[in-house]
Amino acid sequence: MGEHTAFWIDHDYDRERAGEGVSRYTDHVRRNLADFAESWGDIAPVTFACAAWRLATDPSLTPGYVRWHRRVWHATCTRNTWDGSLTAHVMLASPPPAALTTSREWWRDRGWRGWPRSVGQFLEPSAEDLSKSPHLRTMLLVDTPVPLDHLPAAPEGPDADVEETARHAVAVMVKELNDLVNPILRRLE
Repeated sequence: MGEHTAFWIDHDYDRERAGEGVSRYTDHVRRNLADFAESWGDIAPVTFACAAWRLATDPSLTPGYVRWHRRVWHATCTRNTWDGSLTAHVMLASPPPAALTTSREWWRDRGWRGWPRSVGQFLEPSAEDLSKSPHLRTMLLVDTPVPLDHLPAAPEGPDADVEETARHAVAVMVKELNDLVNPILRRLE
């Protein structure tokens, strides 16, 4: 993927490492059908899409079905309690704000460090790093509505084609989140 692409699905990796079925993700969905129970037959696709996203980014799938840019620290979605719409929450590793970089007065020779990196990946400082110097790791929190126009309808129940509907929902989420987050990543890089 391009260096400014926030999210992507590596279909080849997913297919090549499938256990019983066509993909690791569809196997994971099948094993976790209970995660979709609240969404069966829902008129809005939000609860289903959020469950599909949660499984696609589940840490037990390493790497996840959805992969993300090295600056993306976390990405979740929720149903908005005000109107039932879909809200995405994306945390991005960021450089410090200009107000902190224009003056080093606040540093006071304490050896402040930013984000530790390994092969370009932004990491948490280790316990050893924290014992030696203070760290300032700035993050941006993007909270944004996600359009529902292209999300598939929630299946009627577990006997429907849940796996394919979940794959479709995740693909739509990836596209919509890229439209929203990619311009921010381009500026940060």
